[in-house]
Amino acid sequence: MAAGSRLDGGPGGDRAGAGCAHRRGVAGRLPAGRAGERGLRAHRRSPPALDREQRAALKAAVQQPPEAAGIERANWNWKVVREFVRRRFGIGLRRSACRTYLHRLGFVLKRPKKRLLKADAAKREAFVREYVALQQEAKVTGARILFVDEAHFYAEADLRAMWVLKGEPALVDSTSPRWGEKASYYSAVCPETGAVEAMPLEGNSSAETSVAFLQQLRATYPGPLFIIWDNGPAHGGDALRAYLATPGLRLRLVRLPAYSPDFNADEAIWSWIREEVTANTCFGTAAKVRDKVDAFFHDIADRAAEVTRRCRTALQASADAVAESPNACHVDPVAA
Repeated sequence: MAAGSRLDGGPGGDRAGAGCAHRRGVAGRLPAGRAGERGLRAHRRSPPALDREQRAALKAAVQQPPEAAGIERANWNWKVVREFVRRRFGIGLRRSACRTYLHRLGFVLKRPKKRLLKADAAKREAFVREYVALQQEAKVTGARILFVDEAHFYAEADLRAMWVLKGEPALVDSTSPRWGEKASYYSAVCPETGAVEAMPLEGNSSAETSVAFLQQLRATYPGPLFIIWDNGPAHGGDALRAYLATPGLRLRLVRLPAYSPDFNADEAIWSWIREEVTANTCFGTAAKVRDKVDAFFHDIADRAAEVTRRCRTALQASADAVAESPNACHVDPVAA
């Protein structure tokens, strides 16, 4: 095939050949019926334009950023595939052909998660063992392990993938509310029992608001508490230290390793709310957001089994592996 030739539609055939085959297929189909259809199907099965080595090169390239292939683009899409094939092999592909090749080579379109490169693998592995020890201690003492976090839910639409008819635009109505229109919360979850506790938050979180939520947890659960949360600035400070000095508090704070949101079971609660409550919905005001999220927290008490399923994280999976085989501890990379 000559350099710079262009394919028609999908993988296979040059423009001139495809055009002739198409005309023959149409001409044969009108008077001859099924014979013409067979000719058209044969055209669709025409040999691919890229040979085995070229397909292998394309497959290897798409598994790396486009810059690694010398193309100054941030992400692979059909246009970048077309540019790669044109530069490397001198072949022109149409959009449908580029997409067909991606599918044939085993690629699917996924929304990525962040791989947090600052996470310390050794500290994460050590925390898994610490968590196993906490679980064992909780069984002996009757302590409850709670994962705690904070989140904001905005009045503006939280855009997510949605089903629309083919060829129709995916549109979500918005009144463009102010960025400050949001409802904020603390929440805590016990992955073992499915219990969830929440506290509305006015403004931003701080050491004082964290103390208020710990006091709420202390009042709700009378036994010993192990609170696992991240290293956010609201999880430290004078007010918190003063509260922890309360005699007979029986409350222990445990810090997650840095850059390890996948270890925090409470993150699943926030994802759940965004999936069921705020996705593709513009509420307009913070009050309307709060009404909907409050209702979610009210109803979640009847969904304990689903809570335990959704809130099982990489931490629980790794801890189970350690408990079964104390000499082996494998911790998956962070994907937030």
